[in-house]
Amino acid sequence: MENELHPIETLIIEPTFSKLCKIDVSDYTETKKSGNTELTYLSWAWAWKKFKEECPQADYEIVHWDGKPYLFDEDLGYMVETRMTDGQEWKTMWLPVMNGANKAMKNKPYTYTVKNYKTGGTDEKTVEAATMFDINTAIMRCLVKNIGMFGLGLYIYAGEDLPEGETVKAGIKARYEKPSIETVVAGMDKMTKDTVMKFYAKAIDLYGKETPEYKQWIKAWKDKKEQLEQDAIKQDLKPELDALAQY
Repeated sequence: MENELHPIETLIIEPTFSKLCKIDVSDYTETKKSGNTELTYLSWAWAWKKFKEECPQADYEIVHWDGKPYLFDEDLGYMVETRMTDGQEWKTMWLPVMNGANKAMKNKPYTYTVKNYKTGGTDEKTVEAATMFDINTAIMRCLVKNIGMFGLGLYIYAGEDLPEGETVKAGIKARYEKPSIETVVAGMDKMTKDTVMKFYAKAIDLYGKETPEYKQWIKAWKDKKEQLEQDAIKQDLKPELDALAQY
């Protein structure tokens, strides 16, 4: 067949996806909440850098319609689209232009209602008109999703908290299942002096303050933080201690 891959080409393509989908990207993500919805975003700059490191021939295109980097429908809103290659094959991805609540943006503001569970009534929300900043943001997020089609960060879109073959990592919250306190404390071994506050913020997000889980976690966190501080002091003093050892 004309499009059938040679066995050698198959060996080149398949391991790339398998390798990329196992990379833990959680240190480069940001979690944002909108009401009861929590979404995870991966840094586009890091994703592209990592993708190029793994696939040096990678390239991308931003699809244009009549010279504009977006498709617009007055009733539905804006859509952006990207195409990307790892040097072997091209994949396409698309994304609507959305606001912080993940509502499609149009060229004019519009309102919608949501249920207020405290009062039993409804609240009116406004979606502002899209700007070029919103369109640019959507394009960069679309590129990240496009990269995900090659494996890198793909598990984010499956609602999973870690890539295949990895154990649960401390401070990283799954979308649909909260990790146990034992799992989070055990994962604290990977905490470094540069990620101390990140681990702290994630634990508050997971358990809140003054809960039994938080109290158990904060004790382990303080012990690990103290250990890291002591190790840093020892490292700073190492030249002096080595010099004294010669006498």
